[in-house]
Amino acid sequence: MNAGVLIVGSGMAGVTLARELRKLDVNTDITLISADRGGFYSKPNISNALAAGKTADQLMMSQREALAAQLKIEIRAGVEVTALHPDTNTVTTSIGDIRYEKLALALGARPIRLPLAGDGASEVLSVNHLDDYAEFRRALDGKKHVTLLGAGLIGCEFANDLRLGGFEVDVFDLAPQALGRLLPLQAATFFQQRLESAGVKFHFSTSIVSVVKSNARYLLHDNHGVLHQTDLVLSAIGLIPETGLARTAGLTTNRGIVVDLYQQANAGATDAPIYALGDCMEVGQLNLPFILPIMAQARALAKTLAGTPTELHYAAMPVVVKTPACPTVVCPPPAGAAGAWQETSNDNGVRALYLDNEDKPLGFALTGSAVTERQSLATQIPAWM
Repeated sequence: MNAGVLIVGSGMAGVTLARELRKLDVNTDITLISADRGGFYSKPNISNALAAGKTADQLMMSQREALAAQLKIEIRAGVEVTALHPDTNTVTTSIGDIRYEKLALALGARPIRLPLAGDGASEVLSVNHLDDYAEFRRALDGKKHVTLLGAGLIGCEFANDLRLGGFEVDVFDLAPQALGRLLPLQAATFFQQRLESAGVKFHFSTSIVSVVKSNARYLLHDNHGVLHQTDLVLSAIGLIPETGLARTAGLTTNRGIVVDLYQQANAGATDAPIYALGDCMEVGQLNLPFILPIMAQARALAKTLAGTPTELHYAAMPVVVKTPACPTVVCPPPAGAAGAWQETSNDNGVRALYLDNEDKPLGFALTGSAVTERQSLATQIPAWM
């Protein structure tokens, strides 16, 4: 089999790249390989789908056949890629080898799994794609209490969504606060209080170390020796970029697949036409698994693949946390940036600015009523890259 442009991965990154490339080039042969159904859905919508009454099927925005016809591309669904061969411009798959002219890796990321003890550890769920969500919805049937592992962005979004769905929710995290990598202290405290008012119970500086079956429930032992009971356990610790295929093929990897500003991967001595985008990609030491960076990557790479080499640029891109109990927007400062948070608060929200040594803003965090300043502050933040 042969492909002009071969895209591996049918998540938002892969499908958006196909869509943007087709806008620029109506003739290029595009083949998209999907390990799952091959349709299109927005993964960020999963973490607030329960309260909206959305099933997995209802979250699917375009079925494979319709998407392929719309974009005039070939979509191979249920296909696993097992090896990359940069020296011969081929990939090995579960349906045979495919030769390409240009390869775009949109491999995504996989959930971090805690090393839990106990005979119930294997039944801890994680939700990273649509089939996971379908399994999660089935598991919720007849349940009343859900325990979440992780108080980061996804964990808090699921916690809020589950409360809106009428479930009792406990959240455990080793960090001392919610959204520990995103919010300074006052903003985090306000956020926590709002979600607690909505019924979420947080357990900070605490981790679950074992999950034991107990009839139809689970007994959870934490690192302080305290016992908890629950009906279902959902892990939302975080994600690890999928780099295994790239690393085995000799591409440079760090946290993600390392690319240059044209999103081309480093294949050593071989100037291979291999590119990467989405959750699996790292550029300028940045790995940004958020919608706005992915859209920027897809648009820039589409131009490059269409024959106009285009560097990737990142403007400051705020991240919206989908927690109706506490509207929150964050625009983190660059990692390692010299400066400090300055926070002002009232009963309705917290406004936090990360200022450098010259009092210039490098980032912000807004909760509650302060989120109305999102647009005006975003224009003041320097470009990330």
